[in-house]
Amino acid sequence: MNAFWNQYQQNQVNQAPPEQILIMLYDAAIRHTVRAIEGLANQDIVAKAEGISKAMHIITTFSDTLDHQIGGEVAENLDALYNYMVRELSAANLHNDPAPLKNVETMLRDLRVTWTEAIEIYQKQQAEKRSAKVSSNAAQGYANFLP
Repeated sequence: MNAFWNQYQQNQVNQAPPEQILIMLYDAAIRHTVRAIEGLANQDIVAKAEGISKAMHIITTFSDTLDHQIGGEVAENLDALYNYMVRELSAANLHNDPAPLKNVETMLRDLRVTWTEAIEIYQKQQAEKRSAKVSSNAAQGYANFLP
């Protein structure tokens, strides 16, 4: 069953548009951070370490894929935030402190909401552009039939 689930998940990722993959990665980072919090609460060192490690890997990937040429100040701010999250995860791991983990979870959830809203706005703008282009093309086509 696990092999089928893994294949299903792989297909979902392979067929997803980039913006959906971004949200999926935020979901995974949140899930791993929560796992680390629960592991710490249950004194499950393996769950804590794996959760922190996987969340850190995703957040580091976010940072590594920022395009500072295009993103400018936004990319710089996100980079600083991602680096802060990595430091918080490291501190939580070193001191077995849930507070930095909860802080990172909150930041990840807030960023996920922000990205979701930005994606929805972008998709709406793109749909409006396509609709306007279709309307313009239709009007031009109908103009050919006018006297």
